[in-house]
Amino acid sequence: MHTDDLARQFTAVRQATLALAAPLSEADCQAQSMPDTSPVKWHLAHTTWFFETFVLERFEPGFKPHHPAYRVLFNSYYQGVGEQHARPQRGLITRPDRAGIRAYRAAVDTRMLELLRGDLPAELTDLVALGLQHEQQHQELILTDLLHLLSCNPLAPVYRPRPALSTPPPLAQDVALDFVPQAGGLVETGHAGEGFAFDNETPRHRRWLEPCALANRLVTNAEWLAFMADGGYTQPRWWLSAGWDWVRAQQAKAPLHWRQVDGPWHSFSLHGLAPVDPLAPVVHVSLYEADAFAAWMAAQAGQPLRLPTEAEWEHAAAPLAAAATTQGRFVHSGLLQPQPAPGGTGLQQLFGDVWQWTRSAYAPYPGFRPWTGAVGEYNGKFMANQFVLRGGSIATPRSHIRASYRNFFPADARWQFMGLRLARD
Repeated sequence: MHTDDLARQFTAVRQATLALAAPLSEADCQAQSMPDTSPVKWHLAHTTWFFETFVLERFEPGFKPHHPAYRVLFNSYYQGVGEQHARPQRGLITRPDRAGIRAYRAAVDTRMLELLRGDLPAELTDLVALGLQHEQQHQELILTDLLHLLSCNPLAPVYRPRPALSTPPPLAQDVALDFVPQAGGLVETGHAGEGFAFDNETPRHRRWLEPCALANRLVTNAEWLAFMADGGYTQPRWWLSAGWDWVRAQQAKAPLHWRQVDGPWHSFSLHGLAPVDPLAPVVHVSLYEADAFAAWMAAQAGQPLRLPTEAEWEHAAAPLAAAATTQGRFVHSGLLQPQPAPGGTGLQQLFGDVWQWTRSAYAPYPGFRPWTGAVGEYNGKFMANQFVLRGGSIATPRSHIRASYRNFFPADARWQFMGLRLARD
């Protein structure tokens, strides 16, 4: 990439992060709702720390830290860099305030742009590219962490009003659930060709897939309401053992962010509280819930329904990625709530709207090698007790996603924009 292009991309990504925080108060940026989330202010600082620590410290002549204590304060999990401030206590970092964090960002941005003017070794440009992808991940986390925070407020505050459209959208169609056959056989999966990819997307390798079929669309709220009405959360026969333990411990009765208002179910989103849209994809469900729903749906349909594997999903999605990512709904659409399937033939909603759970454990591909140095801690050390999700969500930047992208979370997580697509043997 030409240095001018890299500088423009750097500036655009950094400004996009600030734009996400712009509607928020100092208090909004400070609070932390649970240990798995982080304050918006911390995200603003950590993404800056990444460029200061991995790029400036190594490549800037005469490097001096912006503030020596920030090396520990805003380190997330990089043991190779040094100590970290305890994650559950990030909400206690009242100083520096938001203005101080913005000054930190501005100072590092100035130094980075000066560095990007010169002749750049490939190692430097690779680290900048990684830093930009890393920041886009945190852009999504800003929105998901903020949603969880605002959901704790009985006032159901609105982050951003639902955008007014210049022309009314077409009436949503009730797209019938159908299954699109996939031939199977010996296939190749994993990243290939030009463009950025994380180390966990490589190497490209061969897998044998049995013939199967993938659902033409995502599971909807209407289908989930039927699962709930049939006692889905009260009958252990649908659940994995650990999942049933989770249901009882959490007293789960519905997806996260659902609440009953005078009887009917409503869902809380970044646009506020509204009645559940029956045709929209269900979102904020754990792998346990997704697996239980698939078991229940298999019994209703009398068919061998299940969650897809990540290889099945990628093999089906890769040929359609160019068009599907263009049509998919991502964060830049202005809508911050998943929308109904558009209708038509073939596989829909492959990218955007909600991350799609797979039944695949997050594990290394054959021949996997993590990156060298401290950034080698980025993905590989989390390859235990997690499951893979595919496709991106309504909070994902469009330029960040691709068919080979592997997101991963533990089975009980549901605060991200998590949904599901069914598969059939």
